[in-house]
Amino acid sequence: GHTPESISVLVYEHAGDTVPHGVLTGDALFIGDVGRPDLLASVGVTAEELGAMLHDSVQRKLMALPDEVRVFPAHGAGSACGKNLSTERQSTIGAERATNYACAPMSRDAFVALVTAGQSAAPGYFAYDADLNRRDRDRYDATAARPLSPAEFAGLRRSGAVVVDARTPQDFAAGHLRGAVNVPADGRFAEQAGTVLDPADELIVIAPEHREEEVVTRLARVGLDRVAGHLRDPEAALEELADEVVPASRLTAVQLRAALAGDLPPLLVDVRTCGEREAAGFLDGALHIPLSELPRRTAELPGDRPLVVHCAGGHRSSVAASLLRRRGFADVSDVLGGYTALSGRAPAPVTT
Repeated sequence: GHTPESISVLVYEHAGDTVPHGVLTGDALFIGDVGRPDLLASVGVTAEELGAMLHDSVQRKLMALPDEVRVFPAHGAGSACGKNLSTERQSTIGAERATNYACAPMSRDAFVALVTAGQSAAPGYFAYDADLNRRDRDRYDATAARPLSPAEFAGLRRSGAVVVDARTPQDFAAGHLRGAVNVPADGRFAEQAGTVLDPADELIVIAPEHREEEVVTRLARVGLDRVAGHLRDPEAALEELADEVVPASRLTAVQLRAALAGDLPPLLVDVRTCGEREAAGFLDGALHIPLSELPRRTAELPGDRPLVVHCAGGHRSSVAASLLRRRGFADVSDVLGGYTALSGRAPAPVTT
């Protein structure tokens, strides 16, 4: 597989069958992609070394199976474990042999070059979670994160707990607790939470109605299991905590154009992936820091200049902008509609 301990398992439907019904490929072979080989750099195993192992697993072992063998991978579209995962829900070895870019016959060197190119930065929680999975731990109970009154919530916040606000960017912008990090539950919540939150921090949650246990469970799935509780009846509670509630600035493309023409133009920060920029273009002058890299690269940003963050559609930019405000940047906005809106009425030259 894509890591030394990864295995694939052949599944036979009946005793005595000579051809497997399917193969459980884990993160070695996906539908439309293969696993990323760059996840162990932090422990001294290079992407090139793992890529060579992955070549042998995919090209020599999996592609040697009959065409009709069904492929059952561990992840589908939306996972950060590959760069081109298909939205298809089923496949076969024959289909992957015909359509998967990494399954075409090629040398080991060509394979390694192909699968290591264009990978976005691995989310920071990957290495942490791999370490957690090696430990003996108690089973996690999401119901243990209890409802909190406004007074209890405020007390935990004063003691250093980090507020994770899982409401929509629109609701967050209308009013949120100062210092809260917005990670909307609708979207790639677990991946983004694992990217911008520290597993060492105690967390308190503001969740959409009736989704409290879901949010807490999804946090735990990426190792963020120090959740003290969730705010009971957030709408009423935020009114009670009104002294600590602030809006978030979100700019339209027209407003951004005016700001860029002003006396103190903001610095544009593009938090999309490299692949998105290559495919769709980018705004000249924007500083590119993918969301997955932002937590460790905030020192590159000026503290004395307004910042305007954009992504593709206005979701990740709200996550990024809230993180920057929590890190102490005073003047941070994000762009409604993201690059999709900006490229339609670009405030600066667009490079494609």
